[in-house]
Amino acid sequence: MQELICAFLTVYTVILVARAVLSWFPPSTSGGGLVTLNRLLMDLTEPLIAPLRRVIPPVGMFDLSFMVAVFGLIILRQIVCEG
Repeated sequence: MQELICAFLTVYTVILVARAVLSWFPPSTSGGGLVTLNRLLMDLTEPLIAPLRRVIPPVGMFDLSFMVAVFGLIILRQIVCEG
């Protein structure tokens, strides 16, 4: 069971990082695979980010709630998988 939780935490962290990387590119108006991928990543990560964003609002162009989520997942993974 621990391996499954560790795998989930790792995959979810990668998904969050992929969302961050895609946010650096302007959205395409023609649709396509990149828009679909971006929408999928948003749908997967927004349930974690939205509650944090209500508590930690963005500062300028930086979404601190996103960074808190990534660091929180990394710390949680260290506790669960390495501890």
